[in-house]
This record gives sequence, C-alpha cells and structure tokens, in this order.
Amino acid sequence: MENRAEASARNDQTARVGVYICHCGGNISDHVDVESLADKAEHLPGVAAVRRNMFMCSDPGQAMILEDLQKGVVDRVVVASCSPSLHETTFRRVLERAGVNPYMYEHANIREQVSWVHHGDAATQKALTLIAAATAKARLLQPLDPLRVEARQHVTVIGAGMAGMRAALDLADRGFSVACIEKTPWVGGRAAALDRVAPTGEAASDLILSLARRIMQHPSITFYPCARLVGFDGYVGNFSLDVEIVPPEVPNDEELRRAHEAWTAKEPVFVPSRGALIAPVPSTPQRFRLETGAVVLATGFRPYVPKHGEYGYGVYREVLTLPQFIEALRDTAPQKGSTLTIDGRPIRSMAMIHCVGSRQIPGLHEEGPSGHLNEYCSRTCCAATLFAAAQVRERFPQTHVFDFYRDIRTYGRGQEEIYQHAAKNKVLFFRFEPENPPQVQPFDGPGGFPLTVSVQDTLTFGEEVHVPVDLVVLAVGMEPSDIGDLVHLMKLPVGADRFLLEVHPKLRPVEMATTGILLAGTCQAPMDIGECCNAASAAASKAAVLLSKGFVTLDPFVAEVDAQKCEGTGACLEACLREGAIRWVEGQRNGQTVRHAEVVAALCLGCGACVAVCPTGAIQVKGSTLAQFEAMVEAIAAEVAA
Repeated sequence: MENRAEASARNDQTARVGVYICHCGGNISDHVDVESLADKAEHLPGVAAVRRNMFMCSDPGQAMILEDLQKGVVDRVVVASCSPSLHETTFRRVLERAGVNPYMYEHANIREQVSWVHHGDAATQKALTLIAAATAKARLLQPLDPLRVEARQHVTVIGAGMAGMRAALDLADRGFSVACIEKTPWVGGRAAALDRVAPTGEAASDLILSLARRIMQHPSITFYPCARLVGFDGYVGNFSLDVEIVPPEVPNDEELRRAHEAWTAKEPVFVPSRGALIAPVPSTPQRFRLETGAVVLATGFRPYVPKHGEYGYGVYREVLTLPQFIEALRDTAPQKGSTLTIDGRPIRSMAMIHCVGSRQIPGLHEEGPSGHLNEYCSRTCCAATLFAAAQVRERFPQTHVFDFYRDIRTYGRGQEEIYQHAAKNKVLFFRFEPENPPQVQPFDGPGGFPLTVSVQDTLTFGEEVHVPVDLVVLAVGMEPSDIGDLVHLMKLPVGADRFLLEVHPKLRPVEMATTGILLAGTCQAPMDIGECCNAASAAASKAAVLLSKGFVTLDPFVAEVDAQKCEGTGACLEACLREGAIRWVEGQRNGQTVRHAEVVAALCLGCGACVAVCPTGAIQVKGSTLAQFEAMVEAIAAEVAA
C-alpha cells in the first residue's frame, strides 16, 4: 500500500493548483497590487491557473472556481482573501459542488494579515509570500474523509430563565428528550422581578407561567431544580454531565416554604421576584450523570451593582437601582390622581439617570473590584427606564419625572413609541456629557426634598440645572452571571466583556468553539426578553439540526498515529491538551505484542501539541502534516531570499 509520504511526493509532481485572488471591494486591492500579485503567482511551482475577482465569495467568484474544477483545469484550490473563519467553509462547498474532495483546499489570508496592516510594495510582497506558502502546502494535500460520530437524541439546557425555557420547549416539540438544569428552585429568571414587559405591556408573570405550564406538562422535558453541573466530559453527540442537587433550606425561606406547600403537580406557583415553582423542592442531596448529545447554555445575567457612593448609591436611602424601583413600583397599588409612594414616602419629584455601569470609559470611570470596565452598551436600559417613567406619569400624575441621559436608543419594533409616550406624558429630559455626569447631593432648600440632582444640560447649551427630588433611580446595565465554575469546567471561551463568546457574530452567532455547545440569551450579551427568546429558538434549531440524523460529521483535522513508527514513549499523552484524546492500545509488530498510542478522533483538538514532542514522527495532524509545513517554510524562505 502506498504510504502517506509517497502519496505526498506524487501529489507534489502532478498537482494543478488554482490560485484565486480577491480584491475584497478594495479592502485588499487598495493596498496590494493585485494585478502584479497575480502575474507573479502564475510562476509559482504547481500553479495551473490564477484568477482575480472583486468579491471571490460572490456567486460569480464561486462560479469561476467551479468552472475550473469541472473542466479539470485545476484539481486543488488556494483562495487568497479574508480570514478563513469567514469564508473557508464557503469555498470548501464549491469544491464539493464540483465533485472534488473539499479538503483539497488551502486558504491565504491577505486581508487581516496583509492589507489591513501593511501598505504598498511590502503588502504586495507579503501577500505573494503567503500565497506561495499556501500553494506549496496545497500541492501536498490529500483527500480526507470527515469524521462521523454517533449522536444521542438528547439535549441538556443549563438555566431555566425565559431563554432556557424557550429552548427546552422548542427542542422537546421537535421530538428530543430534554433535561433542564436550574440552580434555584424557580423558573423564570430575572423576568420574575418585572411587572409589565415593554413594549407590549404584558404581565411578566403571565409570560413566565405560560412557559412554565408547558414545561410541566411536556412529557419530553425533565426539570431538575437546585441542580448544578459538577462534571463535564465527552464530545458532540456524546457528552457526559455530572449533576449535583443541593436542597435549599426551606424552613429558613418563608416564601419558598409557602410556595412548596401550595404546589400541585398540575399548576405552577408564581412568587413575584422569585419565579414559578414547577417541581417539588428536593429534600435530599443527589448526584447523577446525564448522557446528552448537546448542551444549551442559558445562564443569564446579573444587574450591575453601583459602587458605594456612585451617584449616592449606598449613601442615601433615596437612591435605588432601576430593578429595585421596578419591584417597588410593582408592589405599589395604583391610585389615580395620587402621588407615588415608596416605603411610605411620597415621591413628588424623581430623577432617572441612564448609563450607570454601561458604556464606561477607561480613565474616566473607576474600575470594579474585578478590574473590569463595562465598556459596552447594555441596550435594554433606555427602553426599560422610559417604560417605567411613563408608567409613573400615567399612574401617579402628580409625580414629576426628570430623565438624565447621555444618549437614548429605544431600538426595536414598538420601542420608539415608548420614548414618544414618555415625552408626551411630560417626562422632562436633560442630556449630559460623560465627563460631566449628574451630581447627587443633599438638598437644603425649601420644600423638604432630601436630594438634588445637578447637571450641565447640553440641550440648553450647557445651562447648569439643579433639580430637587425625593428619589433617584439609577438605570444600571447588565453584567454576565457569575459562572466562573462553568467556564472552568467546560473550558468555555469568554469575550473581553466577560460574556460567553460565540464563534462568529454573523456566521455562527449561537455556537461556541466546542461543537455541540450552544448559547441562548443574556449569557452571550445584553438582550431584552424578545431577543432572548429569538436566540434560544436559534440555539434549539442548531441543536436539532446537529442531532437529528443520529450522527454528527466533523472536520477530519485531527491527529493520527502510525502504529509501526510509535515506540510508546508516552510523550504525546503527557503533552495532550484534551484528557482522553490519546490512549494506549496493544498491537502486533514483528510478531510481538507492543503498546502504542491511539487517537480518539472525536476528542482530538487537532492542536498538534503531540506532534511537537513525538521523537519518531509517528503522530501527525491530518491536513497539517510535517511535510506540508516544511514545504510552506521552504516556499517562504525562497520568497524572502528572492
């Protein structure tokens, strides 16, 4: 049988490489002399054709590659364009449509690695060097088969807020068995603290109970309250989750005790600010293992907690966060023509301050205890603040509302009307610059107001405004939940904003780097309830598509061991970054039983750490062999020397 080295040598002599260079609408061609690049690429060894296109990823660009493959002009492809994370899959599918093995493809990134960081002759020369290296590797490519692993028809959802419940129901309705793990006894998440939901004005409790009843009644959903993940192993289609149930101290929690007593197997019990109880509260600790095909993360968020003294928070009892105010407003009986009363105090005048804990600026705002700044916009605060302001003006017209903002965006269907509604209801707006935020101080003037809010109002060209108030409400942003244990256990990628990070915001918006782990809702970024449910349904759809065939296909770029070369040193096992990806097996060599390494393909990361330490070259990563790397290095050296 022909070995891999012999096949590579044969490929090197007969390969017909097509090089396709993208202008990227000027992103590349404004800084790289693409015409000169194409002329030089024609002379690279093994190159049979060179083409250019304004957008190689467009239909005409793909048709150009397809035609060359179908006519036999080329039998392997190099596309020089943007990052492979954007369009490598696109071009592999072109090879598939042409009836060519999709792994006879190599990508040269001449946008992010060249035209975005270099200019002129230096950019053109570097682009040529990268294309030469890609072409040298492409000449040694061999057809590969994707991996196929069996997949369980079961999904685990972690978190039972709105997103978790939505994802669980969507999956169960598609016929999958679903386990839903929730760390508290309740379902509903942060939405349980709300009264009405913008922009429709529906009761938050109705939304939660609607989903909770369906969760209770669905035969394909198993709900585990007071449960947390303590062990994680496996790969897509075959994950193993160790779950631990820790009973709460019910006698010390009066609301939980009463809800538990009122609970029946037919109807959930809703408790404001807590959620809906849909299952008996566990009374004994328990630990068990779930075998599942995919995992949907719906771990939610937590509201930003202002630092002591930030806008007077923690110093003056009259300063509340928006979530605290919404709960207080919810529990206040409506009385037309009256004044809002909070904790027995009449609120004649109140201030609402935006962007507290959001859009923080380095050097201007103080970092939190973790050393982070929330530089992102929390997106939902503007609409939530104005919705609450409009409610106050409608229910308590004798209470005056003053809104202090940096910028206001009430994006989304029906949300702009909230802004207009608040303005028509005589909510008075003041705009400030971030370097001159409102100052909250004690008030010693007439009227008996406890506080005053002072600001330099840019709407009146910098006029100094002092507003005496009975209450200050801080529109706090969203922060990721404290899921450090999950991140560590499941090795989840986290963005600079500390929210869980998707593979690509446009191409794979709800997928994580580990295939089979998906994102739903505010564990990924600030979202409102509607967006959370959209993301949850998207994650459920992805999981369903992934598992529906009963098996999963994966890229074949994993390590493989040549048993005849392996001397059993164990260096690869020590270097392996994924536990269980390499194991010992026994085989026959020269009539003797010997021990050698074997790769568990579904677990292998394809990182090559094992390749680097193997003293005999017995282990290689398919699609990135040592011979291919050596060819790339030689091509780069030749271009540098030229």
